[in-house]
Amino acid sequence: MVWPLAPDLLWNHSFLKMFKTRSYQKEILDDADIQRDLLFQNLKELEFINKYLGGHRVSIRGLKEVLTSKTKTYSLFDIGCGGGDSLKAIDKWAVHKGVSLSLTGIDLKSDCIEYAEKNCMQHKNISFRCDDFRNSFVEHADVDVVHAALFCHHFTEKEISEFIKLCGARGAIFVINDLERNPIAYYAIKILTALFSKSPLVKNDAPLSVLRGFKRIEWQAILKESGIKKYTIKNRWAFRHLVIIYPNGY
Repeated sequence: MVWPLAPDLLWNHSFLKMFKTRSYQKEILDDADIQRDLLFQNLKELEFINKYLGGHRVSIRGLKEVLTSKTKTYSLFDIGCGGGDSLKAIDKWAVHKGVSLSLTGIDLKSDCIEYAEKNCMQHKNISFRCDDFRNSFVEHADVDVVHAALFCHHFTEKEISEFIKLCGARGAIFVINDLERNPIAYYAIKILTALFSKSPLVKNDAPLSVLRGFKRIEWQAILKESGIKKYTIKNRWAFRHLVIIYPNGY
């Protein structure tokens, strides 16, 4: 077995440079054409990671702060929904807590939507749409909350800023659950995926996702560029940031 840290040993001179600035290297998941069996294995493993390493709990902690009414039915969009595992977790929490939600998953990949529809068959108030996330408000003008889990790091700062502006203009709260660029997170996920993952996508993309993640100061710069006045950025378990962005005047 090849030790997973060998290519970039901790004492290598480039160690700190790796984490100083974001990587813009594209992940395999960003490719337009991925074999269905490889994609489905990736989605299956991501659900396991999110469920058992606390990813879903980060999202739910954020949603608890904004979904406070027991009489209103909220409209929530999950952009980059992948296999729908976040929506399943959110729906289970909402039912348990008596929060009324209309849930929509949006993903650009039709194979992801097909997988998600089967994955969420038992959740009748979850629907899906195959579309670019930037078209979220085209068919639904009234969206209360937009949720993005492990999605924003796939994009440039400018692309994220533009979508934040769009959410603000539509009066939607934007809840982001994403990775912090951190050496411990990088090497931990590199080891775990090398030992336990059966997915070449996960083995490649999981460590790369960390390198594409954000520091707090970078989120602050994005939000400043977006013209946002009210927001929170919190550090959460397993090197994640929970960012809640409110429309101006909220």
